[in-house]
Amino acid sequence: MIRAYKFLLYPTMRQTQALGEMLRDHCSLYNGALEERRSAYRHASRTTVRYGQQSGQLKDIRALDPERQGRWSFSSQQATLRRLDKAFAAFFRRIKSGEAPGYPRFRGVRRFDTVDFPKDGDGCRWDSTPHDPQTRVRFQGVGHVKVKQHRPVAGKVKTVSVKREGRRWYVILTADQAPPEPLPATGAVVGIDLGIASFLTTSD
Repeated sequence: MIRAYKFLLYPTMRQTQALGEMLRDHCSLYNGALEERRSAYRHASRTTVRYGQQSGQLKDIRALDPERQGRWSFSSQQATLRRLDKAFAAFFRRIKSGEAPGYPRFRGVRRFDTVDFPKDGDGCRWDSTPHDPQTRVRFQGVGHVKVKQHRPVAGKVKTVSVKREGRRWYVILTADQAPPEPLPATGAVVGIDLGIASFLTTSD
């Protein structure tokens, strides 16, 4: 069973700037990959560019732009390219089902608000300083960011996302948990009556 947790972040001014730059560069990657797909289809005999081809270009992109694209997690960049791939998959699915297709759009930097990390420990680390009473999450290129953890996280953390909402930043986790055990049978039986004056009345 997968469960999600959302916690408020308390980045420093320098970390806030770095988080904004991370969103900006992932947005640029998303838009660049979208433009490549559009251009290939329109000007190269309707050629389809797929995720595998674009992911294979990441190494060269990072090498050519070390101050921006080369600064961030490789896995998070792959996740951004997968997001675009899912948008195209949904586009073609809508065409086949006769719905309004809604071609994937370019994203403005203010509308691109989330970066995903597919695996805890790969470009990010939840509870990165366990010896510290203040919970922190580490993002590659940003550092250890304070977290307001208002409830415990049960299970093993699988994925980590950072999201901007207005002027606030959040970390979103998904954790793999064992399904809850059913309560033992008691043999008791209860009748339930739903009404207007009284919403619910039980037989006991």
